[in-house]
Amino acid sequence: MNLDKLEKIFESEKPFRLKQARQAVFKDLIEDWDEATTLPLDLREQLKKEVPLSLEAELAVSADGRTIKALMVLEDKEELEAVLMKHNGRNTICISSQVGCTLGCVFCATGQMGFIRNLTAGEIVAQVLFWARKLKKEGDRVNNVVFMGMGEPFLNYDNVLAAVKILNDDNCLGIGARHISISTVGIVEGIDRMASDMPQINLAISLHASNDELRQKLIPINKKYPLARIMAAAKDYVLATNRKLMFEYIMIKDVNDSDENAKELVRLLDNKLYFVNLILYNPTGVFEPSLPERMKKFKDILEKSGVQALERYRFGQDVGGACGQLAGSKKLENKEEWG
Repeated sequence: MNLDKLEKIFESEKPFRLKQARQAVFKDLIEDWDEATTLPLDLREQLKKEVPLSLEAELAVSADGRTIKALMVLEDKEELEAVLMKHNGRNTICISSQVGCTLGCVFCATGQMGFIRNLTAGEIVAQVLFWARKLKKEGDRVNNVVFMGMGEPFLNYDNVLAAVKILNDDNCLGIGARHISISTVGIVEGIDRMASDMPQINLAISLHASNDELRQKLIPINKKYPLARIMAAAKDYVLATNRKLMFEYIMIKDVNDSDENAKELVRLLDNKLYFVNLILYNPTGVFEPSLPERMKKFKDILEKSGVQALERYRFGQDVGGACGQLAGSKKLENKEEWG
């Protein structure tokens, strides 16, 4: 969906027409401009040609029905992933900010794809819109949005910020700021900007290692953004916003899940506004997830030392639950087919 083109079309129209269009797209969740009966017929015809509303996707549904991954096709035929996760009566949409990723984290399926391009604000919003339409047909709605899909949000900061404003706008999708979360691998400049630009949006920082030597092996950009820089930015963030800050930690068997790793993590997370989300690794063919008893011991060490630790519910392993797995496998299939 090309939001810039939408705005341009309405530049020559009376202001209330754009408001009617936004109502139709974001509130009524129409899928074709013919449904926007408040707009004149000639304007609808122009919009059908220049700003089509169709959103194509291939769906993969988990065995328990709680996770549905949409492989969405963009105008230039590139593909991205947007995932619906149903848990405790809430619908959370995990969305992408880039096609592929530049960072090359060794445990990440998206990183194995390489970087293709940034998504526009409209392409980011369209992922939520796709699921909002689907859920409306079930008499349901989107409750939460997390930027935890393909790509690093802070390497596409301006488009992510523009998308967040649309998602949060009461005249658009109206999703509350406290129900939107952005996850970063630790792009310090983005953390600093977010504290002033989006102070009510939830921030998550992906650590995945308790020391620089290990993190450097897992996350190559740690060379530019070592733990000392990230933790200094985290401290400034909580001082500026007085908001809780989540750190994500993927539990990988015999890599980052030892007692010593847990003790090192305790020393890093020395602020009462910090908490850690422990995530059992979704296999991408490189590593194995930590064993349940190891994860429990790791969590116990954190909690006994005063660090609040949560264990994230594991979604969609049977549909390629890790971000980029579905799109990445399609890319590989295409490469093999085209030879």
